[in-house]
Amino acid sequence: MSEMITADLVDLDLSADTKEAAARALAERMVALGRVTDLEGFLADVAAREAQMPTGLDGGIGIPHCRSEHVTEPTLAFGRSAAGIDFGAADGPADLIFLIAAPAGADDAHLTILSSLARQLMNSEFTDALRSVGAATAAAALIRGEEPDGAEGVSEGPEDSVAVPAAASAGTATGSPDEAPGEPERPFRVVAVTSCPTGIAHTYMAAEALENAGREAGVEVVVETQGSAGFTRLDPAVIAAADGVIFAHDVPVRDKDRFAGKPTVDTGVKAAINRPGELIGEVRGKAASGEVTAAGAAGDGGAGGSSGATPVERGGGYGTKLRVWLMSGVSYMVPFVAAGGLLIALGFAIGGYEINKAPSVMDHFVWSQADSWAALLFQIGGVAFAFLVPVLAGYIAYGMADRPGLVPGFVGGSIALTINAGFLGGLAAGLISGAVVMAIQRMRIPAALRGIMPVVVIPLISSAVVGFLMFVVIGKPIASAQKAMTDWLSGLSGANAVLLGALLGLMMCFDLGGPVNKVAYAFATAGIAVTDPSDSAMKIMAAVMAAGMVPPLAMALATTVRGKLFNAAERENGKAAWVLGASFISEGAIPFAAADPLRVIPSSMVGGAVTGALSMAFGATLRAPHGGIFVVPLIGNPLLYLVAIAAGVCVTTALVLVLKGLRKPASGAAAPGTGGADPSASPPGAKQPVAA
Repeated sequence: MSEMITADLVDLDLSADTKEAAARALAERMVALGRVTDLEGFLADVAAREAQMPTGLDGGIGIPHCRSEHVTEPTLAFGRSAAGIDFGAADGPADLIFLIAAPAGADDAHLTILSSLARQLMNSEFTDALRSVGAATAAAALIRGEEPDGAEGVSEGPEDSVAVPAAASAGTATGSPDEAPGEPERPFRVVAVTSCPTGIAHTYMAAEALENAGREAGVEVVVETQGSAGFTRLDPAVIAAADGVIFAHDVPVRDKDRFAGKPTVDTGVKAAINRPGELIGEVRGKAASGEVTAAGAAGDGGAGGSSGATPVERGGGYGTKLRVWLMSGVSYMVPFVAAGGLLIALGFAIGGYEINKAPSVMDHFVWSQADSWAALLFQIGGVAFAFLVPVLAGYIAYGMADRPGLVPGFVGGSIALTINAGFLGGLAAGLISGAVVMAIQRMRIPAALRGIMPVVVIPLISSAVVGFLMFVVIGKPIASAQKAMTDWLSGLSGANAVLLGALLGLMMCFDLGGPVNKVAYAFATAGIAVTDPSDSAMKIMAAVMAAGMVPPLAMALATTVRGKLFNAAERENGKAAWVLGASFISEGAIPFAAADPLRVIPSSMVGGAVTGALSMAFGATLRAPHGGIFVVPLIGNPLLYLVAIAAGVCVTTALVLVLKGLRKPASGAAAPGTGGADPSASPPGAKQPVAA
């Protein structure tokens, strides 16, 4: 194997004045040694890589590089420019230029050496030595990691060379955070992933910069470099122990879901090279505030990230963890709510309020009839809605126990539907499933069984345990509670109508589609499911539907009026909540209730009670069991009915905004959305959350 760099590949008096000329001058040296077979073809590949993203770095470094079929073996050329050459760095021209040439199929050993050089470029002592070295031979030796004999201005030994950081970086990237220098108290821990399009230079420079900044800030930083030489996945225990995550990437992060449930900063790879301390401060601020971030959301300059909606916040307390687990389930459930709710609403809009009684479109579908199309939309929406509780339960368990939690979570969620446990049953099923899987994972397993644990043992045992608990332990109490509430409501139907309306409103907004909500709804629909329903029965149906529209409409209005109190994902959910609320889809408020139950649910209940009471007082009637504003023509006293809904929406909105607004940022804390202040400037928790 030839030496990657020799004195013939060093130009300490590079006279080029543009980056193209510099690349050509250094590439010509490679051609002269037979390392590059086609100069123009190779330079075209260098230019193509440069077009993706400038390769200039702060600190006077230019590092053009590429993979090319015109390169015979990994080669490095170095040039030093007295005048400086513009490679696109923010702080000005580069005086140290490294041209890295890698074959299209370079082996891991060579790429590891190149990645070590990239890391060493973050070492100011190394770059200072290159600026002061007086001979090409000494410069080449310094870059190779050898002791330069008699080099002028070189004051450091081999520890400042490429070879030592190569070994150190390998240990840093895959080791345990416990290996970092100890501190009196547990330090803040960060895991990071770095990756760039070529996977040769920026990937490893970003890793080195983050690790150096972490040491300066007293933060443990463990980096997974997803470069051309392959990558070793971080130990799951290291990820689990981390307090935050930094994604510095210009290509998609591989296996990104491993980091779900963590405060995350998502940005481009050069941001980690140029301002690693800011990124560490930002992730510390997010962890302290409990701010929710969508997994895979593009950050400042990030490219290629996925757009998953998994919430990625984690805090130290059990309450915060519980919130993260719930949000994990809700984030996967929201698309089903939106799709199913809108399809159902369209079905009602086209086919009328009786479309829910249409026969199955598999047995009866007429292409030319609007009613058939309306029934099709309604039935597709119903199928989508049938996934809500299983998806909620499955991904709550996933947030707790990763992929092994999915099977028992989905099974438990489906059982929750079977026993009419609804939304609350799904929450319970998800939490139980995650807890069961976590308990199994902590058991000592014989080596012979470890290979089949993920696909056989864990799904079998956890599903059996969760099924037993849901069918035998949880199902009966819920069924008994439903019957008791139904009997109680029937006894109140002849009493004070306003009180009954307020009570039904409270029930409709208590669990947003769960058992209590369903009891109130079933009580109302049972009253109108006759040939000639009574006036009181139609008043009850009107009050129930009006109250059920309040929570999503109120959350939509709240995100519009005071958007800064909500995170980006909640503001997006708020847009969908307008349509879902208008369509009497109470589940549209579930994302908000799951994220902040102590503020959203009581506020919704107060607004629902106001609406239910006013609807009964106004004497509004409704024969349709569903439809929201699409069945207003079927409502008795429609104008007063809409007034009742508006009143409840305004009450809930005002209460939510007041309660959320009570948690103001502490003095000197960063305002929401500013990216987070340096946590060292204020005590942990000084930056308050954007969303509760």
